[in-house]
Amino acid sequence: MKENPLTMEMLLDQLAGLDIIQIAAIPLILLVVTEWILTIVQKKDYYNSLDTISATCIGLVNIGISAVLKTAIFGIILFFYNAVPWSIPREWWSYALCIIALDFFRYWSHRLTHVNRFWWATHVTHHNSEKYNLSVAFRLGWTQHIKIIFFIPVALMGFDPVVFFICHQIEVLYQFWIHTEYIKKLPAPIEYIFVTPSHHRVHHSRNDKYLDKNFGSTFIIWDRIFGTFVAEVEKPVYGITTPINTYNPITLNFHEWRDIVVDVRKSRSFKEAYAMMFTRPSKLKIVKSEFDSVHLKEYELLNKTNVDVIKNNNIKKSKQVEPSIKDGIVKKEKTVA
Repeated sequence: MKENPLTMEMLLDQLAGLDIIQIAAIPLILLVVTEWILTIVQKKDYYNSLDTISATCIGLVNIGISAVLKTAIFGIILFFYNAVPWSIPREWWSYALCIIALDFFRYWSHRLTHVNRFWWATHVTHHNSEKYNLSVAFRLGWTQHIKIIFFIPVALMGFDPVVFFICHQIEVLYQFWIHTEYIKKLPAPIEYIFVTPSHHRVHHSRNDKYLDKNFGSTFIIWDRIFGTFVAEVEKPVYGITTPINTYNPITLNFHEWRDIVVDVRKSRSFKEAYAMMFTRPSKLKIVKSEFDSVHLKEYELLNKTNVDVIKNNNIKKSKQVEPSIKDGIVKKEKTVA
């Protein structure tokens, strides 16, 4: 515990006027409109009107949710920052280190959201568009804020919460410009180190060879190091493997949560319920099929057992009936005699 802990009041005072994302909201919307108009003029099929309106609505609501949850989110990071006795001074180089640290944990949290259905439900909103343009950057799930737990280690490293939240906003804003089809490939050194539109197009693709690849936020080097990098070769087909065909922002945010609840309620064992919640989304159909196969075999075995029991009971009854019939015949013969 720090001798002189940072208080919430002090943190809010120091962050006053530094809400970069809210400041950038209008310029970002204008950039989306500019790209949209450009695609109309050039007759490119990069935008869908309803899809873009839906994405903008999702983004604006998300800003409101972030504002409501701001104190809670700040409180979590502040608590863990104050819990350790060390701290990293608020110098220019600490911002660079914090961005690297945040990006590392963003890589792993992002990767988890693609291999775990529960966490995928917080992220699927960002992927269920079949277009790829600047407005897609606005599609951040309304339940994504629970992922703050993945960044607690950064606070425990001792990064000042002011540095943390400024760097976090920079990381989020970096994601905006990479959602475009207009920028093809950049010079090799940039493509090697940083996440570029080309890398991120792969990530948003549902092509088999591109599934669950390129998780980096700012730096693509994490993907190169941990074996999840794939270069853009074939043309990406965007969207999720099972399209939901709606522009309703509420459905776009909660359809996976709804499906999880339905699948868990249908589960016939704790093991199946656990799998329905936490299995890899790309393997969900296979997992469901495996459980169906297991339960079908159990059902067939149970039916066979029941049939065998019925047969055995019938045999026993028939054996009991035969002597009584014979006894009856004998009695009749005696009576006649």
